[in-house]
Amino acid sequence: MVPLDKLNEITRRFEFIEAQMAEGGGDIAQLGREYAELRQVVEEIRAYTQSLDNLEAAEAMLNDPEMRELAEDETAEIKARLPQMEASLQLALLPKDEADGRPAILESRPGTGGDEAALFAGDLLRMYQRYAETHGWRFEIIEENATELGGIKEVVAAIKGEGVFARMKFESGVHRVQRVPETESGGRIHTSAATVAVLPEAEDVDIQIDASDLRIDTMRASGAGGQHVNTTDSAVRITHIPTGLVVTSSEKSQHRNREIAMQVLKTRLYDLERQRAHDERSETRAAQVGSGDRSERIRTYNFPQGRMTDHRIGLTLYKLDAIVGGDLDEVIEALIADAQATLLAEMNG
Repeated sequence: MVPLDKLNEITRRFEFIEAQMAEGGGDIAQLGREYAELRQVVEEIRAYTQSLDNLEAAEAMLNDPEMRELAEDETAEIKARLPQMEASLQLALLPKDEADGRPAILESRPGTGGDEAALFAGDLLRMYQRYAETHGWRFEIIEENATELGGIKEVVAAIKGEGVFARMKFESGVHRVQRVPETESGGRIHTSAATVAVLPEAEDVDIQIDASDLRIDTMRASGAGGQHVNTTDSAVRITHIPTGLVVTSSEKSQHRNREIAMQVLKTRLYDLERQRAHDERSETRAAQVGSGDRSERIRTYNFPQGRMTDHRIGLTLYKLDAIVGGDLDEVIEALIADAQATLLAEMNG
């Protein structure tokens, strides 16, 4: 179990922040973020330490003949409750990904499989749209380039809501589908794939961009299909010269396009920084689920058997229609639990 002196140290820090905020001192925004992060942890600590105090008091009463029976009952009750409280406290003390509470940018593109891969990329887009709806998140398509058959060549979407990245980050990687394409007359099962990247949305303080590092082009939107294509003469393309990253946005408003494209660019640059930090950490410890390796095949959707398999944790569910319909919570909860178990093992190892 976590030593009591560490728990006391966390509580003292929380109380210091609380006092600073009450006095209006320091960086209020930074203090507010730290206060919000520590509040739940401190509530867990106080409940746990109070139970330890109650146990000590109950055990002291065991020597009193008149109180012995009551003390035995209370001691047994507290001891039965403590393991669950300790487990809950350990989870609360796990290192937090500071990006977990952020909105996310989702990108999806077809991989191997031609038209069928593009159609599958479209299916994934709709799956995530429905999942966002069930959680009350706002799902906004920023850029969509569709094929003539209704598939997706490329899509970029913003997902806004509470704790979006914490749940969506496990979706990054290669998604594979096995099914009979509508265009297949012989009834043969094809395997194709689409890639998904989920990036935590950057805040202004995360990334500073030098204007001289940017090339901004205004152009007429063109190409087959897509929600925004052929609706504007003011599409914006921004090239970040040092990295070669290119971002486009083709909403109707040129001013809005520039704003959207800059936000996506900052998010991608912030993601590069996070990936660099992750790679450095991975040199000294094993990479965990949710590392964001977009070349990793993470999941297979087998339509003939109605089966979805997540290869990272060996999870197989026979409810493919529901999953593709946006019912992803069981999968994501299992991935979160696995990631927490890995962190717990590292913390206790």
